[in-house]
Amino acid sequence: MRGPDQEQISAARQAGFLTIFPSVMLPMFLAVVDQTIVATALPTIAAATGEVQRASWIVVAYLVASTIAAPIYGRLGDAFGRRRLMFVALGVFIVASVACALSPTVEMLTLARVLQGLGGGGLMTLSQALIGEAIPPRERARYQGYLATVAMTANSFGPVAGGYLTEHFGWPSIFLINVPIGLGAVALVARMPVTRLSEPHRWRADPGGLVLFAIFVATTLLALEQAQRAHLVALPLAGLLLAAGLAALVLLVRHENRAASPLIPLGLLRMPAIWRSDAMAAFHGAALVSLITFLPVYLEVVRGVSPSQTGLLLVPLTLGIGTGSLLTGRLVHRTGLTAAFPVTGLALVTLNLLALALWAPALGNVMFGALLLWNGLFMGTVMGVVQVTVQSAAGPRRLGEAAASVQFSRSIGAAFGTALVGTLLFALLALKNPEAARVFAAMVENSGNAMDGLSAAERLAVQADITEAFRAAFLLIAGFTTAGFFLALTHPIRRI
Repeated sequence: MRGPDQEQISAARQAGFLTIFPSVMLPMFLAVVDQTIVATALPTIAAATGEVQRASWIVVAYLVASTIAAPIYGRLGDAFGRRRLMFVALGVFIVASVACALSPTVEMLTLARVLQGLGGGGLMTLSQALIGEAIPPRERARYQGYLATVAMTANSFGPVAGGYLTEHFGWPSIFLINVPIGLGAVALVARMPVTRLSEPHRWRADPGGLVLFAIFVATTLLALEQAQRAHLVALPLAGLLLAAGLAALVLLVRHENRAASPLIPLGLLRMPAIWRSDAMAAFHGAALVSLITFLPVYLEVVRGVSPSQTGLLLVPLTLGIGTGSLLTGRLVHRTGLTAAFPVTGLALVTLNLLALALWAPALGNVMFGALLLWNGLFMGTVMGVVQVTVQSAAGPRRLGEAAASVQFSRSIGAAFGTALVGTLLFALLALKNPEAARVFAAMVENSGNAMDGLSAAERLAVQADITEAFRAAFLLIAGFTTAGFFLALTHPIRRI
């Protein structure tokens, strides 16, 4: 029998959930879905503007701007209030979405996407920080599981919604749909209780740090975008951009060590609990995003499945991640344990990837889907724990900076990991079979059926070479998860 006190506590928790979760869920959904909804509309946008070669700018511009914006919103939210900054981020995002829909050229659309990214980067960071601000540490794990499920749902929903809206209402509709959703998010955020920190974090502008950070992010992400194109001609430019990014990083670290109010919280990042958590987020992002990026190529070329079947085979992976995140959140809430879950999860994911590397061609589609479900379940043990741990280590005054550091680390890790896996695949194929390298590059760029025009013997040779290259790719991704495993194993915070 439940007593009246227990019933009151349960009712209070449910009321708090209905007030807080929708208020942070919808802004996060907006930020995540906008990274994927554009992908299916790119060919239509390119055809409408007549500039196919510049279509990738539309995606890269948002990624660069949102990555730069994340730590800025983290600092400003700590200083001026995260709820207030959420209204700013939503306003920028809504106005930019209208500007995107009205853009007549790729250049104008790219500029509007930069503005949209400056809003979207805040939505992700502030959503995570608002959970930390409003919810006690043990309760946060449960909410982080819910947010991870929202993120995976948005990733899956984006391409489907983008294709439908583009086909029936034209490509501007993929941006205009953000307006009513964004206004709904504004109304929900307005329902959140106003929290005033007793000691708000002092803030002073750091223009030098901002400029160097923007150069570092822009050049690094552009270098990795070039490397992912899987063309030898793109590698020299990628190398130059990466060198410029590393030079900017060295100057940034020197500048931030001397700045009175640094944009990048190097003192925070030197804490063992935080740098280990951020590094874990980077390796987890590298493994997950590279897997999601290149699995469709593997499935269509090696296993010969159709694009629609490819989508179905990837569903277990995304479902598994959402389910794993939810279960991990509840277990952390009940037990207080943190590091135990990513230690176990990443160990099992690594074994799963080794199995894919060794035996994937021999597996039927059902067993392959089961392995992806298993992979997703244990991939879901990481990100919620990372956010909770970083926020607990940073303390209430620096929640925004802590949340931003995780978001930034994951973005950079995902970009580096995807570029490394793509470069490995293309290099192995170029050395062994230039025709297989051509097919792989065409598949990565989504340029129709890359196997058309090949004889039966050529198809078999291409499939064999790509199968062999993917064995090395799965081993590299297993290397990412192994690094994450050792970071979790040596993490100083074991319980909250």
